[in-house]
Amino acid sequence: MAGAAAQNVPDMAMSNEPAISATMFEASEKEALAAADRRSSSLAGPPAPVEFEADLEGEEPTEEDLRTLPRISGKIPWTAYTIAIVEMCERFGYYGCQVLYTNFVQQPLPPGHPTGKDPSAEGQPGALGMGQRASFGIGTFNSFWAYSTPIIGAIIADEYLGRFNTIFIALAFSIIGHILLVISALPTVLASGKAIAPFILGVIILGFGTGAFKANISPLIAEQYRQTKLRVIRDPKTGERVISDPNITLSRIFLYFYMMINVGSLTGQIGMVYVEKYVGFWCAFLLPTILFCGCPLVLWFCRHKYHRSPPTGSVLIRAIKLWFLAQKGNWSINPVQTRKNFKNVHFWEDVKPSKLGDSKPKWMQFDDAWVDQVARGLRACSCFTWIPLYWLAYNQMNNNLTSQAATLTRNGVPNDVITNLNPISLVIFIPIVDNFLYPALRKANIRFTPIKRIALGFGLASLAMISATIIQYYIYKLGPCGKHMNKCDDPAPINVWVQTAPYVLIGFSEIFTSITGLEFAFTKAPKNMRSLVTSYWHFMSAFSNAIGQALVSLSEDPLLVWNYGVVAILAAVGGILFWFHQRPTDKKEDILNMLPDSNYIGKDRRHSISDDHHSV
Repeated sequence: MAGAAAQNVPDMAMSNEPAISATMFEASEKEALAAADRRSSSLAGPPAPVEFEADLEGEEPTEEDLRTLPRISGKIPWTAYTIAIVEMCERFGYYGCQVLYTNFVQQPLPPGHPTGKDPSAEGQPGALGMGQRASFGIGTFNSFWAYSTPIIGAIIADEYLGRFNTIFIALAFSIIGHILLVISALPTVLASGKAIAPFILGVIILGFGTGAFKANISPLIAEQYRQTKLRVIRDPKTGERVISDPNITLSRIFLYFYMMINVGSLTGQIGMVYVEKYVGFWCAFLLPTILFCGCPLVLWFCRHKYHRSPPTGSVLIRAIKLWFLAQKGNWSINPVQTRKNFKNVHFWEDVKPSKLGDSKPKWMQFDDAWVDQVARGLRACSCFTWIPLYWLAYNQMNNNLTSQAATLTRNGVPNDVITNLNPISLVIFIPIVDNFLYPALRKANIRFTPIKRIALGFGLASLAMISATIIQYYIYKLGPCGKHMNKCDDPAPINVWVQTAPYVLIGFSEIFTSITGLEFAFTKAPKNMRSLVTSYWHFMSAFSNAIGQALVSLSEDPLLVWNYGVVAILAAVGGILFWFHQRPTDKKEDILNMLPDSNYIGKDRRHSISDDHHSV
């Protein structure tokens, strides 16, 4: 978990206390701890082995240590940086191409320019000339598809091939997709009028590769850090006794991982829109493809240095069977009573192997601790229920805000270069948050938990859409063509850099919602289901794009003010509902983080979670 979420663990959180069950979500903390005390240690089965040597360094913190000692981050391993570089190249390739989709589909081929370029000051590069609605629809489909396929990639990784091997397969698909995009933009293909076929096929194949890659790359980078337990050590800088907190380190890993995502997207987007404008689409699609080919090379040369988790067999099937078993006898005609039964402390306790004894089914080959971890993972998934309303605001950057920029006074700046204000803001803000904001909150004893951070991100996203609504209102009011500015030859007398407000607000919101969501998925999932829970987080973005299809009718003049206004309201309402729905989880943050490790690996018991050099 994030460092700010792991402060001041309650006094009962000492290592010699009984295990605390994740099934006690709705009970008060006092009740949960009391119930944990009543549990016999014999019911939990044999203790899970210490996984990593880093957990043996230093000493276990005492109750006094937990209350008084400052917490610091551990050292981020160098292998994590190489994976971050791979992510940067992949994002350069993906976003360097995605930023071109709007103009490629929406704008017509400029007369006299068979490559689609238009180097004039106010000229618009284009190719297919299918209009804004087609552009929005294809862009929304691309986002939906790219965030749906992580589920497939996660199942392949967790159950069959492992994360590392699955990433290689995903990269192969992505390279094929990139090549098809290059083919669709060749002048001869554009002139033939058949460019749409290789373009759509390229979008589909690239989207599959992207999804399978995304489900596995963030768990892979987080797994490079080997410490999992709180340890008292000497601060390397001051020599004072401090607590090395792995949650703080993981938070920093995800922050800088996300920063590298935006470095890649920033350079890809800025560079390619100028190549698009002054050279042509074929070159703008080709350059990201070339850089993307560096991804498998870096992974291959470092393959023996990475810590990798092997596939674990039918873990997902057993988790589903466990969930259905827990539901038996808890359904009622009264839906309120059913909800109470599902949230009861005994919902998961009654299906633990130690509770069932000899009556447990044959497929139940796991221990009590894994049941707690599955319950925690499902709780994390329920946390993501409201996230599509956040992504609905975020996705406006991919199409509608780019089109809005085309109706503003740009003074030679390409309309699709303004979107880079978003990754620029992230590259600036992430180091500030890591080095100043989060440490200051920890020092002030302010618990900025993951749930609070995600809720704040909703609020910032809503403010971003409010600013976009105001901008659109004045475009219609001041523009020479009134409420039909997308078909107007002259722009509104408003400088395009006014879009700084929505882009920067969205960027700042990502630090609190998007990055925290990746952390939450990784730290709350069972260790043999991390790719799957991470893919569910990404799938919420796909679901958001499905909702976004309902707003396609608003994504055209003269209804764009309504489009941004509706999205702003949905983001605000989503944030409020998220906070009230997830307050019980927020109160149980420490309990969830203190769950014991499980001995259960998967169907193939010959492997170990810490099998560092599983074959490629």
